Amino acid sequence: MGAAQIAQRIRDGQISSVEAVEEHIRRAERVEPQVNAIAVRRFEEAIDEAKHADALRASGASLGPLHGVPITIKECFDLEGTASTAGVQALSARIATVDAPTVSRLRRAGAIVLGKTNLSQLIWFNDSDNPLFGRTNNPWDISRGPGGSSGGPAAAVASGSSALDLGTDSGGSIRQPAHSCGVHGLKPTTGRLSSVGTVDSLILYGRDLVPNQPGPMARTVADLALSMKVLANPSMDSEDPSVPPVELRDIGSISVRGLRVGFFSELPDCRTSPAVRRAVNEAAEALTGLGAILEPFQPPHIAEAIRIHRAAFGGDGCATLLKLLGTSPRSHRMEDLFARKQRLPLSTNEYWQLVGDRTLYTTRFIAELNERGLDALICPPSAVPALPHDYSDDAIEAAQDFTKLFNVVGLPAGVIAATRVREHEESTATTASSVEPPSRAVDINSAGLPVGVQVAARLWREDVVLAVMAALEQHFSTSADYPLSIPPVVRNRDFAP
Repeated sequence: MGAAQIAQRIRDGQISSVEAVEEHIRRAERVEPQVNAIAVRRFEEAIDEAKHADALRASGASLGPLHGVPITIKECFDLEGTASTAGVQALSARIATVDAPTVSRLRRAGAIVLGKTNLSQLIWFNDSDNPLFGRTNNPWDISRGPGGSSGGPAAAVASGSSALDLGTDSGGSIRQPAHSCGVHGLKPTTGRLSSVGTVDSLILYGRDLVPNQPGPMARTVADLALSMKVLANPSMDSEDPSVPPVELRDIGSISVRGLRVGFFSELPDCRTSPAVRRAVNEAAEALTGLGAILEPFQPPHIAEAIRIHRAAFGGDGCATLLKLLGTSPRSHRMEDLFARKQRLPLSTNEYWQLVGDRTLYTTRFIAELNERGLDALICPPSAVPALPHDYSDDAIEAAQDFTKLFNVVGLPAGVIAATRVREHEESTATTASSVEPPSRAVDINSAGLPVGVQVAARLWREDVVLAVMAALEQHFSTSADYPLSIPPVVRNRDFAP
């Protein structure tokens, strides 16, 4: 069941919160030895909170929209009584005394936190391993990574250990893992949700220019919509006045009929895997059949957007990362990053020039949408399926430009689980693309891995993103290739369904 289903059945008295929580704990204890998605467990506390939730229901008290639902949150979020470390030993003493505002909203809505999920060290890479909590494996194939940096959240939701998770995204950190693990994820409009109370907020340089954005991950679009109703509702708390009071429209009020949707399946320097192209093309055909108006689209000056993103991250010569790490053990990826990013920090003039460049690019991008009259865009979340563990971030960097684009311009963007790689669906292209050889290598033995489709819309129009995602979910879920909520690889590796 998804989070919305669980909440409804608890309200109706068909199941108890204790039953829901204990079932998820049992599932986690069965799959975690191979998946390792949950970095910090609070199972006993969760059961106690579930008993309290059941007592509240029995008393006739008013129940929140997530009452009694077991969830997890990314390890970078502050949760009272736990450390927020981002996989850094030096931050282990950073024990939160209050919840992050986003976490507080979920808990006030009745959600019960089972634990905190794993991530890449300092929230930086497209895999999720670190010296503190080890490596998270992709539930569909444990030789592959779950994506990053929100790989733990995606793997926990995909493997059935959690009904809902809260991640963060500054370059695809929600959408890449959703694509890799066959779940749904949403990066809201930049600034819609606050990053206060996260380790991300300590990593100011670069992420201040291209801000990190919290967002939900789940197995159904209905669960994303429900969680956004909670997360984007300032009335759920009084501690965080920084969230703009922009109305989040109801997903049910939007029809895809008549929407003008641009689509693209490749970027100039990045040819995508066959399964990825197929997913986008099928999504375009499905939306056309539902009455949307589809037309080809290419992001304007995409190289400029990617230049801005890459210049922003590590623009201080990685000084912030080095300071946070101190003498803590470093992942091999972090050492590789420092070797690749060794350069002088941006000067003050260079930094403000980059701020101006980002503003100018965003203006140009939105002007292009206006000129074309486009309401939404669909495209890949990545050029390739889930990466093998220890795959070079440098070699495959261009494959993730599809998600970075929407961080630069700040648009809301989500990923819908769409299909799986079919047998012999491997790249045979021989172009001179810089990512062609690594793309072909990733395709080898990729049959059965999930593939997602990315949906973006105009600023503050998460309702349009979710409406398009819901339409695509309805279409793809009828296919034999649709990613199951519990991946077969977990069932086949010493675990019962």
